[in-house]
Amino acid sequence: MVPAPSGTGRTRGGCAPAVPGPAAPVGPGGIVLLAPDAAEARRLLDEELAKTPYLDAQPNLLERVIEGVLRSIGEFLDGLTGLGAGPGTVVLAIGAALVVLIAVLLVKPRLNARGRTTGTAVFEDGGRYSAAEHRTRASGFAATGDWNSAVAETLRALIRTAEERLVLDEQPGRTAAEAGVQLGAVFPALAPEIRRLTGLFDETRYGSGQASAEDHRRAVAVDTAASAERPGRSLDTTTMAAPR
Repeated sequence: MVPAPSGTGRTRGGCAPAVPGPAAPVGPGGIVLLAPDAAEARRLLDEELAKTPYLDAQPNLLERVIEGVLRSIGEFLDGLTGLGAGPGTVVLAIGAALVVLIAVLLVKPRLNARGRTTGTAVFEDGGRYSAAEHRTRASGFAATGDWNSAVAETLRALIRTAEERLVLDEQPGRTAAEAGVQLGAVFPALAPEIRRLTGLFDETRYGSGQASAEDHRRAVAVDTAASAERPGRSLDTTTMAAPR
């Protein structure tokens, strides 16, 4: 039998040997990095940003600008498809990870601020004031342009008035959300404005919101209206709390 000539590239059985492809990137410790292509990286990013916590955290102007930067980065990643395997996939993986990381860092402070607004009492420790005294304090804060404190004191005046009229029971530790539900039940015609006021209280006291002179004017208006309104019914707040 005449041996096959060398250099023919044939193996036993007549099959050509497999040509090894480009090696996958290897990370620290010898871990093989499986990097997505451009389409997969964009898909992963879109899925991450479509999650409910990101949708709930409404962006402010600065965040919208940064969102535009992120979009540009995504378009840049799309343009890296021509790099092929190896360096291109590594750049895509790093780019996608950075985009998701930036998005998380932008949204997390807002989520934390929202999380702090659900269980803090409206009335602070250190002294009990009457409804009239809360209104006087609100006027003082408004005179100095401290609209956040003026709105907070107006809400306290509204709640204290309801307690003094025996419309609400005194409830230590009552939160703004609970007050909104309870007051809305006895003053149904004012419920939308009351909910707006309690939401503003949380945003300005425990979040990053800023009240305005118009917010204070509306707070005073609902306080005045509730003081003159005949309650639909008295409310036993010992068995009623904010909806879960």
